[in-house]
Amino acid sequence: MNDVINLLNQHRSIRKFTEQSVPNEWIGEIVKAGQAAATSSFIQACTVIQVSQGDTRDQLAQCSGNQIYVAQAPVFLVFCADMHRHKDACELHQQPMLSGYTEQFLTASLDCGLFAQNCAVAAESLGLGVVYIGGLRNQIARVSELLELPELVYPVFGMCLGFPDQNPEVKPRLPLEIVLKQEKYSVDADVKLMPEYDAQVQEYYRTRTGGGKEMTWTEQISGMLVKESRPHMLPFLNEKGFLLK
Repeated sequence: MNDVINLLNQHRSIRKFTEQSVPNEWIGEIVKAGQAAATSSFIQACTVIQVSQGDTRDQLAQCSGNQIYVAQAPVFLVFCADMHRHKDACELHQQPMLSGYTEQFLTASLDCGLFAQNCAVAAESLGLGVVYIGGLRNQIARVSELLELPELVYPVFGMCLGFPDQNPEVKPRLPLEIVLKQEKYSVDADVKLMPEYDAQVQEYYRTRTGGGKEMTWTEQISGMLVKESRPHMLPFLNEKGFLLK
């Protein structure tokens, strides 16, 4: 189609990086590209914290499930949904901020996701590899403590960046007919095409692991969604001033 679409379609999660450092000015440009993303009502509710290699980074790696690339990646960024500066803005005009609304949580979190994806694409356009680290939410209170996050700020995920030292295949996505529906929601394509997609995913895992893993997509999802999913998140977010009403 064009270079941008080709770049987007070649996205892979990179978990192994060379020791080559990433120029500091690149990080600034990547984050500026993130700032250019769409933002709900111009709230600009994302803050990025760059964490250098060292003790804090090592502890973040432990919090994320001992993912070694969190500690070793040349660059590690934490993307935070941030409504704290908005409270400051209200106070500048002697206006009490009505916080705690679910809508504010949604818009801040969505802003953060859009911001981060712009950063990922910008990084890949420079020849860097990236991987998102949602595992930070495994011990989100500890992460918040390590980064000294104030009220109305929570860490959504991290991102490792660096020059790739691996070249994995592109993971097959769901068929377009399942994702793109016309006029109304229909499950017909889902039911019909799921077995074919399962076979594609199974072959992908078989090839990537040399036969060590042969899981289908539906097996992976069904295995994941019968377990509790970070039940500590709601009380933590309540404590931070989110999802109160």
